[in-house]
Amino acid sequence: MVGILRVSIVSPYGSVFRGEAQRVSAPGAEGGLEIRRRHAPMIASMETGVVALTLPDADQLTFATSGGFIEVLGDVVTILGETVEPATLIDVERAKKAEARARAMLAESTGSLDRAHAERALERARNRVRVGMGQVGSRVSA
Repeated sequence: MVGILRVSIVSPYGSVFRGEAQRVSAPGAEGGLEIRRRHAPMIASMETGVVALTLPDADQLTFATSGGFIEVLGDVVTILGETVEPATLIDVERAKKAEARARAMLAESTGSLDRAHAERALERARNRVRVGMGQVGSRVSA
């Protein structure tokens, strides 16, 4: 029998997912994380990327995140995301418009703080487009 994890994904806006999964993958700040049953306890930071869950029936759920934290205690996984958006709810056209705005902001940035803010906005927008279109891949630099 496949081991089951209890998973809770929350953002500042509320609960995004609460249920069971066979596997959780997340974009750890030090590299990709894959959590299965009996994983060692840990707390890690996450960066912009994709959180993917393999459900008990082998279906897959994906979420776009802009970073946060993941905690594993026993067979309980808690993800605290800055933003977490299910792929099925991403408006791809809106995300593409946000990407275009971020590109313009990056082109117009004058200081290092402005540039860093624009790069982060572009990274988030690109991630949402990829996840929304189902083309989840590696992080793309500006």
